[in-house]
Amino acid sequence: MKITLLWIGALVVGAVLGLLGLGWLNEVMNFVATVYTRLFQLLAVPTIVLAVITTFATFGSKGSGRIFGRTLTYTLLTTFAAAAVGAVLYVLIAPGNLPIDTVVEANSKFASQESGILNPLQHETTYADHIISVIPNNIVKPFLEGNVLSLLLLAFAIGFGLSKLPESENKAVVVKFLLGLQELLFLLIRGLIWTLPLGIVAFSAQLSAQVSAGVVADSIGKYVLVVLGGNVIQFFVVLPLFLLSRGLNPIRVLSKMMPAVLMALFTKSSAATLPVTMNTAEDRLGIRSKIARFVLPICTTINMNGCAAFILVTSLFVMQQGGMPITWDTILMWILISVISAVGNAGVPMGCYFLTLSLMSGIGAPVAVLGIILPIYTIIDMVETAENVWSDSCVAAMVDKDSLKQRSI
Repeated sequence: MKITLLWIGALVVGAVLGLLGLGWLNEVMNFVATVYTRLFQLLAVPTIVLAVITTFATFGSKGSGRIFGRTLTYTLLTTFAAAAVGAVLYVLIAPGNLPIDTVVEANSKFASQESGILNPLQHETTYADHIISVIPNNIVKPFLEGNVLSLLLLAFAIGFGLSKLPESENKAVVVKFLLGLQELLFLLIRGLIWTLPLGIVAFSAQLSAQVSAGVVADSIGKYVLVVLGGNVIQFFVVLPLFLLSRGLNPIRVLSKMMPAVLMALFTKSSAATLPVTMNTAEDRLGIRSKIARFVLPICTTINMNGCAAFILVTSLFVMQQGGMPITWDTILMWILISVISAVGNAGVPMGCYFLTLSLMSGIGAPVAVLGIILPIYTIIDMVETAENVWSDSCVAAMVDKDSLKQRSI
C-alpha cells in the first residue's frame, strides 16, 4: 500500500512540475526520463531471455508424460484465449491516442526498426521474408538488434533443449549458471524499482508538459476498460466454458476454490497463494493429491492468463502511441509474443508490468506512456492474479477429470 501511494504521489508531483512550463525543469525531466529509458533497455534483453530459458529448462525436472502434456495443453489454450479476448476488446473499444509531442517523435524510432518484428507487412515484405528474418543466422545479431521474436525463439529452443538433456554435472552447471545470472539480474531490477518513483516523476512531468488532461483520461480509461474487461470475460465466461467442455460445473469449482482466489486477489502473488491453492484444491474441491501437487506448481510457474492479456493490450496501446497502425497482422504477431513472454514470466519482480516495459524498451516504443499506467497497475495486478489462480484451479480440475476418465477406460 505504501508503495502504491508513493507511486501515485510521484505521478502527481510529476504532473504538477510538467504543468509549470519551466524550460530548464522540462529539460531536467527529459534527461532523467531518458536515463530510465536507457536503463530499461539495458535490462530488457536479459530479462526476456533468461526468464524464458530458466522457466522452460525446469520442465525436465518436473517430469513428463500424459499429465504434464495435458497441463501444458490446457495452459497454452487458456493463455491464448485470454490474449485473444484482449485483442478483440482492444479492436472494439479502440483506446485513443495521447496528444503528446514526445509520442510523435517516437515515430522515427519505429521507422528505424530493421528487424520487422512489429508489422510483418511493413517495407512491403512478404510473410516468407518475415519468417526468414525471425530465424537468426548467428547468435549475436538478435541481441544487438533487439529482435524480440528471434530472442524468444532462441530462448525457447535453449530452454527446451536443456530440459531434454539427461541429468548430469554439465547440465547442472549450465542451469545453475543461468539461474545465478537471473538472480543477479533480479538484484539489479530491484535496485531500479527502488528508485522508480524518480522515474515516474520524470515520465509524468514529460507527459503533462504537453498533454491535454481530458484526452488522456478518455484514452487511459478505455485502455483500463479493455484490460479489466478482458480479465472479467476470461474469468466468468471463457474459463467456465473450458470447464463445461470437460463436464465440470464451473459454479461448483469456483465456490470450492474461492478461498484461494480471494487470497490471490489481496496478496497479488500466485506463488504466495500456492499453499492455499493446493490445500483448497485437495480438501474442498476433491482433486487427488498427486494431481494437485504436480499440476498446480507447474501452473503457478507458466499459467499466466492475465499476464498474457496485459502484455498484449499494453504493448498495442504503447505501440499505437508511437504512431504504428494496429493491424490484425500486428495483433496476431503480438498474441504469439505475449503468450510466450507470459509463460516465461515466472519470478520476474513486478511481473507482467516490468516484462511489458522491457519488451517495449527493446523495440524503441515510447515507454513514457507506461509511467501513467504504473499506479493503475496495482488494481490490474490484483485482478490478474486472482484470474491466474482461478485458471490454475481450472487446469488442475480438468487434468484430474481427464486422468480419471483415462483410468476408467
